[in-house]
Formats: sequence, structure tokens, C-alpha cells
Amino acid sequence: MVAKLIDEDPEQAYGYSKVALRLASRVAAVREAAGFAAYANQKYSEALAEFRAARRMTGGVELWPVMADCERGLGRPEKALDMAGAPEVHKLDKAGQVEMRLVAAGARRDMGQLDAAIVTLQSPELASSSVQPWTARLRYAYGDALLAAGREDEAREWFAKAIEADKDGSTDASDRLAELDGVEFVDALQGDEAEAGTEVTESADAEPEKPQQAESAAPEAVDVDVADDVDADVADDDVVVADDGEAVERDRD
Repeated sequence: MVAKLIDEDPEQAYGYSKVALRLASRVAAVREAAGFAAYANQKYSEALAEFRAARRMTGGVELWPVMADCERGLGRPEKALDMAGAPEVHKLDKAGQVEMRLVAAGARRDMGQLDAAIVTLQSPELASSSVQPWTARLRYAYGDALLAAGREDEAREWFAKAIEADKDGSTDASDRLAELDGVEFVDALQGDEAEAGTEVTESADAEPEKPQQAESAAPEAVDVDVADDVDADVADDDVVVADDGEAVERDRD
């Protein structure tokens, strides 16, 4: 349940994770889920503790990148960089190594080292023309780093490449590219409200019509029935998610 709700309602996911912890705190999957729920709510210290607990239970390294990102969230980018150079990184699969690279680049940016962040992201995975699950985020992070360094033309190119790989809309690369091209989006609802406001103003400014002189014949009486309708809206609340490890960089990233 936590994993299903973490993107839609992080706070509820966090609430569910706390309940799960009370019921099964010795289950690694529960500790990991609790870590991701805390991470989604920027509770980095709590997330890191849960990720560490899950890692002790499983002995795996999958959570290493997110644990490193938690260190970034806690204001310790140097620690995140130390983790990026640790032996555990070599045990990660390709996706994990790319994630670790994203975290390391984010840590460099946290320290004001923009050029180093750009170099950190340069890799065979970035240069590859094949589209993998991490491709859009990697290209996006590279474009964002280039833009931060003032290299706007290159940033535009990489945001466009990120859009090509972003089949599920995991980034806002299209919005970033539009901003660079000077395109401004106007919310359709806001536009309708503004137009309605203009009509009301014009109506208020118009001169009232002068009443017509009464005719000698009395008007026929008219019966009018007025019905008032009342609508009631019901709001539904949603749910939860989880995960574990130390800080990872999403670019923050």
C-alpha cells in the first residue's frame, strides 16, 4: 500500500508505513518501505535509519545510492561523495551505478562545483543512444547541470534528448525546454476566470437602463416558482509508500 501511494500521497504513505513498522519492524521489506516513505517526505534522518536497518537485515547494496542521497538531504554532500567512491558501488547493477552517479553529481552541485558535476554525469550511459529506464533522468540531470553552468544552448539540446527518452513523463524536461524557448503556458481555467471577471466588470460599468413609463393598462400577474438546488461534494483521502538506504541524488538531480 505504501509503495502505491508514495507518489500520489506521500504523507498518507508515511502514515501507513508507521503502522506497518509497529506490526512488523523485523521485516526488511517493511523497514525499506518505511525508509522510502520518510524519504518522500524529506525526513532524511529517519529514512537513513530505516535504510540502514533494512540493509543490515538483507546484506544487500541496492539502497546504497538512496542512502547517499539522504546524506545530501542532511547537508552532508562530502559524505555522499565518500559513499560514491566506496567498494559497495562496484557491487551495484547498472541502474544502481547510474543512480549513484546522479547522487554524486548532485553532491558536487551542493558544494558549488558545477563543472565537476557536469564531468561526473559524462559517461557511456549518457552517450548511449539506447533508451533505458534511467536514460531520461540522466539526460535531464545533465541538461540541468549545463544550464546551471550557463551553457544554455547545450542544456536545450539535452533537455530535448531527455524528452525523447521520457515516455512516462518522469521529468519536466518539456516544460524546461519551453521556458528556454520563451514559451509561456496559461492555465485554461485561469483564462476562463479572467474572461468572466472582465465580463462582470463591463456589466457593472454599463449605465443602468431608465425605467419605462407605466402604461395605462395594468400588467397581467405572473406566478414564478423558484427552486434552489444544493450540490454536495465529497472528498476522498488516499494512502502510502516505502523504501530504504542512504542518500541518493535525483538531481536534486
